[in-house]
Amino acid sequence: MYVCSCFGITEQQVKKHADDGACTPRQIASACKAGTDCGGCVRRIQALLGRGDCPRRELIEGRTEPTGAPAGAPVTFAGPPDIRLSDAA
Repeated sequence: MYVCSCFGITEQQVKKHADDGACTPRQIASACKAGTDCGGCVRRIQALLGRGDCPRRELIEGRTEPTGAPAGAPVTFAGPPDIRLSDAA
């Protein structure tokens, strides 16, 4: 059965991309363009993906921030160094 009639993407193709690691409709869209034209199939893609196990989701939830702080801790980024005209010479 077709999920995305704009690009002719079937349920089987969506499931194959999900098996290959796509966990979100955006990742499915990156893999096969489904959901990028009219958007009418996005809810169906979400339903096919469900809330099952996703290896990438586990990585995201279990990761630590670049500073070594636990996930969810506030992260501050240093901006570019202050450059003054007298320094640029």
